[in-house]
Amino acid sequence: MESAGLSPRQLALRVGVSGKTVERWVSDSELIPHARNREDACKALGVDEEMIWPKVVKERIKMGGDREILHSYPYRSACPSTVWAELTEKATGEMFFAGYTNYFLWTQIPDFLGTIRRKAQEGCRVRFLLGDPNGEVTRQRETIENVALTVSTRIRITLENAEKLREVEGIETRFSSAPDAVNHVSLSVFRFDNEALVTPHLARLVGHDSPLLHLRRIGDGGMFSRFSEHAEELWSRGVPVGR
Repeated sequence: MESAGLSPRQLALRVGVSGKTVERWVSDSELIPHARNREDACKALGVDEEMIWPKVVKERIKMGGDREILHSYPYRSACPSTVWAELTEKATGEMFFAGYTNYFLWTQIPDFLGTIRRKAQEGCRVRFLLGDPNGEVTRQRETIENVALTVSTRIRITLENAEKLREVEGIETRFSSAPDAVNHVSLSVFRFDNEALVTPHLARLVGHDSPLLHLRRIGDGGMFSRFSEHAEELWSRGVPVGR
């Protein structure tokens, strides 16, 4: 305050709090003001928040089990299409699309068909794990969702597009096995090398209305690995399309 030429009372007027409140901030280093008050105080003093309240900045750094979470979205549809496009473009070794229908990829990502073709030709392994469009779980899910664009229709759109890539080496498509279908329909995992987008599907909601986590692998046994292992297990028992 001295460097900024402000008294506690003057700073209080700038921030919109009482002079006694500012005095408590000064006398008690453990007292953390509300975010808006901190922001206004820093602007008035012309300093960064970490200079005055370093504890707040330190607490923002993830040190626990959530450190692999880059971002979370309350709805899958809230995740920008640019995130999907950038992850697809950046991947060089592995792309694994383990959604039950994977339908939205063809509309969410610009020129997804062409990008997948090019990536596979450059040596990237590309896999699609789908639900069986004729399976019992698919029929049950269609009844639950009760939408015009049915689950089986969405799966067949993906199959139609995947068929256009059939001659490209490095692209594989499987149906999840009947015993695994319930586990598959309840959780979608989309892996791009060491990053993944994961959607746990909520009861009666279509995929785009369920939440999404953007993860990046830091080490073994983290959230990225747990979800990736789940998808790999389903893949290991999957049935190649066309068999």
